[in-house]
Amino acid sequence: MFRWEEEHKKLIEELLDEGLLRDKRIRRAFEELPRHMFVPESVKRYAFENRPLPIGCGQTISQPSIVAKMTELLDPKPGDKVLEIGTGSGWQAAILARVVYPGKVYTVERISELAEFAKKNLETANIKNVEVIVGDGTLGYKKEAPYDKIIVTAAAPEIPAPLIEQLKINGRMVIPVGSAYMQELLLIIKKDSNDFDVYRHGACVFVKLIGTYGWKR
Repeated sequence: MFRWEEEHKKLIEELLDEGLLRDKRIRRAFEELPRHMFVPESVKRYAFENRPLPIGCGQTISQPSIVAKMTELLDPKPGDKVLEIGTGSGWQAAILARVVYPGKVYTVERISELAEFAKKNLETANIKNVEVIVGDGTLGYKKEAPYDKIIVTAAAPEIPAPLIEQLKINGRMVIPVGSAYMQELLLIIKKDSNDFDVYRHGACVFVKLIGTYGWKR
């Protein structure tokens, strides 16, 4: 029998030992939303290992340490309106939704099959303040712009211009940018409509961000 409670506790302790989950609200979200709820049945037994896992359609759920790091860099606050690009299985969106409540998370996924998987996972987790949209994430989601925070969970060759446009002044965006094989995790803080600061937070590897302002395939 899969004893997820014990494994989940070990993962939280491992992340704390790495200096992550320093924000109490983010830690609580990780504790309340165990990763095994957001992965396919075939890989549930590996859910609490600190590594990416396949979720189907050639996509992965990021390793817990990178999810924690990106969430902390994003610095979500209660009441924030957040845009996520790359829904995947819905785990990152769920964590953000818990932290920003009563704010809302809009998350864009290009693969309809994964979008449906995420919707089911979010429903099971009783997350109600997330809207899943099927579309080209590199175009953002103009309908609800501007956003306090934007997070991109796939690798872009450059920062997509529509995402900068849809970010509020003083808003934050976390995005991996680089080649198809290695990227750098960037924190973007928008200064005004035409300028932003870039802070670099180490190497990372993500699946490609496919779309108009991303990779073509």
